[in-house]
Amino acid sequence: MSRAQLTRTGILRMALGGGGADPLLPAEGGGGRRAPFLLRALRIAVVVCLYWFTSIAMVFLNKYLLDSPSLRLDAPLFVTFFQCALTAALCLGLSLGAACGPPCAGLPALRLDPKVSRSVLPLSAVFIGMVTSNNLCLKHVGVAFYNVGRSLTTVFNVLLSYLLLKQTTSLYALLACGVIIGGFWLGVDQEGAEGTLSWTGIFFGILASLCVSLNAIYTKKVLPVVDGSIWRLTFYNNINACVLFFPLMVLLGEFRTLYHFDKLGSPSFWGMMTLGGVFGFAIGYVTGLQIKFTSPLTHNVSGTAKACAQTVLAVIYFEETKSFLWWTSNLMVLGGSFAYTWVKGLEMRKVQEDPNVKSSERNETGKNAPAKCMGNCVGSQSQRSDWITSYLTLCQSWREHVL
Repeated sequence: MSRAQLTRTGILRMALGGGGADPLLPAEGGGGRRAPFLLRALRIAVVVCLYWFTSIAMVFLNKYLLDSPSLRLDAPLFVTFFQCALTAALCLGLSLGAACGPPCAGLPALRLDPKVSRSVLPLSAVFIGMVTSNNLCLKHVGVAFYNVGRSLTTVFNVLLSYLLLKQTTSLYALLACGVIIGGFWLGVDQEGAEGTLSWTGIFFGILASLCVSLNAIYTKKVLPVVDGSIWRLTFYNNINACVLFFPLMVLLGEFRTLYHFDKLGSPSFWGMMTLGGVFGFAIGYVTGLQIKFTSPLTHNVSGTAKACAQTVLAVIYFEETKSFLWWTSNLMVLGGSFAYTWVKGLEMRKVQEDPNVKSSERNETGKNAPAKCMGNCVGSQSQRSDWITSYLTLCQSWREHVL
């Protein structure tokens, strides 16, 4: 199949390998028979709780690995490298386990092709920038401020959509972005007033937001190289990242830091490192579960509520005292993000429900899916296509979405 034949719809249908359902997720009910309401409600509650637990636990665990006074490990690239290596190993392990039957029977076979690896390399470079800047931001700012520190992803989505895709944004969506920017600057101001502001953390937070947006765009461009398989793309992306991290760790002297690290032989340290990598891999799975059992819009609402809970838990756990304006900045960021998603969802629904909309307008609306999948997936023609579109982007940028 040529790349020209791989339209956006075709890519999405193949995203989970051959156009079939994700082998790691439960099959949808067949025969038109629905489960009892109580059972469905219980499933949704369990999945949402699992998503919240995995996401919040990974943030706190990464904070411990990156900036714990008791651990004293100043090697953020090594932590990120280890998580990428573990993700690649888990992808390969699941692929090898496909021969054992369910639940991995439908996973595509993974083998390392140097030609494909070179084609994925531009995305891998952006991916490294994304995960590294995410972790460096978390290292230099508190967990409570982390959500605000890297809140400009939506703004960069709009900016890059205009610069790279020549796509304009509605006034209401721009107003939502304005609220996000206002909340960001108010948060920075309040962190400075409290004496806890780290300009290094702010810099990496902005860089992380930019790289997240670029990662989504490059993901769409590179998917045809791996025949639209998100699993193959995740495998190649993390393999490339592991290779590229080595010279960076040498340049920054992290091998020397590891040599003098007094807990390098500690089983508890490696247990925490492994647990962080497993949580990082698992977040893509539980994200897909939540979207499958609810909807893309509900998933985004859950993510917003999770961010609120994460901030409150961080303030309580680290025994911090925050001002009214500091809390206002968080509410502005979360409210603006939710408003943007809601507006884009309404716009997408209008495009798909109105038969008089020109096909060019439909295609233009679809261009922004990788940049802000949550907003554009709402109102698609079927729940299945909703889920595939959302899961495609979210699993590839799982480290961005957990936070």
